Amino acid sequence: MVKSTSKETSSPAITSKKGLFGSFKTDLAIDLGTANTLIYLQGKGVVLNEPSIVALNPGGEVIAVGSEAQLMHEKTHKNIRTVRPLKGGVIADFDIAEKMMRGMIKKVMKRRWFSPVKRMFVTVPNGITAVERMAVRDSAENAGAKEVFLIEETIAAAVGIGLDVREPVGNMIVDIGGGTTEIAIISLGGIVYSRSIRIGGERMNEEIVNYVRRKYNLLIGERTAEKIKHEIGSAVPLDEELTMQTKGRYLVSGVPKTIQITSEDIRDAIQESVNSCLNAITKSLENTPPELSADILDRGITLTGGGALLKGMDTLISDSIILPVHIAEDPLTTVVHGTGIVLANYEDYRDVLI
Repeated sequence: MVKSTSKETSSPAITSKKGLFGSFKTDLAIDLGTANTLIYLQGKGVVLNEPSIVALNPGGEVIAVGSEAQLMHEKTHKNIRTVRPLKGGVIADFDIAEKMMRGMIKKVMKRRWFSPVKRMFVTVPNGITAVERMAVRDSAENAGAKEVFLIEETIAAAVGIGLDVREPVGNMIVDIGGGTTEIAIISLGGIVYSRSIRIGGERMNEEIVNYVRRKYNLLIGERTAEKIKHEIGSAVPLDEELTMQTKGRYLVSGVPKTIQITSEDIRDAIQESVNSCLNAITKSLENTPPELSADILDRGITLTGGGALLKGMDTLISDSIILPVHIAEDPLTTVVHGTGIVLANYEDYRDVLI
């Protein structure tokens, strides 16, 4: 990981009030995702990776954020509600997003009696609008940041896998997240062509819930669908198909029931989303300038995000478009690591920020 070489100096004899409090402030990077939020603290690396969810009481006060709130999800009573403030990769509820960010920052900052964040670098989808950008910026500022910088997810992902995005070379990044799939052709520190579709892991979870209800008359929850996808989900036929026991409410009788579901079932369930991602990649390649297409032929496509971990996703893409496809070493943290590198080397990367 690249570390910042800048140093702050102050007089040992005289320390101003501003200098005293400034020394306590720090910089952090946030990958604000629909499914999960990751925080990178300068000098410490990734210090938080938790679901983007908040639990609230009837008065709107925060009971829990992140993992604690996720444990309550779909198991609450009338005095507790759980909310995901991001939909499709963007903020859907400004107030709750601010509360979530503030709560997660408190989890990783030991000193809470003053605002600890000097600069905050936040990732955003490629296709984000000006209004959505303002919502992210305002939420970050209200959560305690003095300065807020935005960076597109695919740029951060490219930096995170070790690419020099400033070179005159074409790189293709596909980030399959919880709410969106971001595709970008990057060269000379900018995005030559990008495509963003509101399809990701959450859509696949919904498709699994609907499929199980239609085929087996069994109602399962979002958390169960997520677990099924991780354990037996695949984009291509497996050498040995997998099975899994699943519990839910049988709609015919209304009582709990256990069924056995297969990897073929899940492949059928998520086929529409998988094909949409594949079509978006194909269309992006069709709009790529010829010289950059030659670079991509040599360098291949890199997959990041949780969707990159779907069994056989890289094989499906490679076989369909006849190009090498690589999965990032740690696809879940690639974006936040890249944002952390940009944070630590701000002067070198300031041109790639929004």
